[in-house]
Amino acid sequence: MLPSSGMIGEHPSIKETQETIQRLAVTDATVLITGESGTGKELAARAIHHLGSRADRPFVPVNCATIPENLLEGELFGHARGAFAGAVAPRAGMFQLADGGTLFLDEVGEIPLSLQAKLLRVLQNGEVRPIGSNQKIAINVRVIAATNKDLVHQVEKGSFREDLFFRLQVVSIHLPPLRARRADVPLLINHFLETSNRKHGSSVTISREAMIYLLEYDWPGNIRELKNLVERLVILSDDGVTKLKNLPKNIRSFVADKKSPQSSLSGGRLDLREATEQLQRRLMEEALRLTNGNKSAAARMLGLKRTTLLAKLSRKPTSRSAAAQASEPDEAFSEFLASSDSGKDL
Repeated sequence: MLPSSGMIGEHPSIKETQETIQRLAVTDATVLITGESGTGKELAARAIHHLGSRADRPFVPVNCATIPENLLEGELFGHARGAFAGAVAPRAGMFQLADGGTLFLDEVGEIPLSLQAKLLRVLQNGEVRPIGSNQKIAINVRVIAATNKDLVHQVEKGSFREDLFFRLQVVSIHLPPLRARRADVPLLINHFLETSNRKHGSSVTISREAMIYLLEYDWPGNIRELKNLVERLVILSDDGVTKLKNLPKNIRSFVADKKSPQSSLSGGRLDLREATEQLQRRLMEEALRLTNGNKSAAARMLGLKRTTLLAKLSRKPTSRSAAAQASEPDEAFSEFLASSDSGKDL
């Protein structure tokens, strides 16, 4: 069952965001939501709206980055008949359409300076004046803004008005990138997998090996990228199980490079034992991180017995000559890899 905020996650930052949304929903405060593209800024804005007293009124989203500068003023504030060539009838702007409800200004940092002063007046006075009109129209609109830019930096360099910034940031919410709350990735994958399977009438699962790679990937497109990938995997699945080979090449390459141990040289030769120990410990530490230190869960993720994992964790790195290391392969490491059944699902 989804939380009332609609935001999925157990990470402390998401728990805090969920609580903040609940508190903000019962107010009319202007909110500024920050975060990288794809982190769920519009989802947070919709949650604030739908949990509040304006839930039965319009929620009107406006992406300020996709509307040409010469059209944005008319889109926001409307225009009167005859305001310009082609204006054969008056047209209500987004502020008027959102009257009584919430206006979501996405990518507010893209609004040009020439329009920021007018937006500030609307926020301060609760009135809009359509282009070409002498009449002001009273509005009752809650404004929630969002941006993936550093508005403080924009204020410093003069591309964003300081007074507008402070007017928008009555309360702020920052949504962390997915790579900063990696432990939430399985929850999100399972949710999107269930949704996509239901949508396409399928029952696709993801192998453990593929899931580990999805956990390790940094997700530059954040939740949006993850959601789209899961649906793609469901659509393209041949046998109902997504394996490592089915993941996009960029994910496989990224994680393979990330997991590769740093080669260590001694006397001009590759230190095989040290390199394999690095990789083994790296995988064990990653499993412990992903399971919040739960050794039993980490052992299951790695395909090991708990006692085996504890023994490996307590083992001190050996210091041997390069010749001895090269001539004596790490049997424990080979056993470790062989014991992992990548065909099982997480």
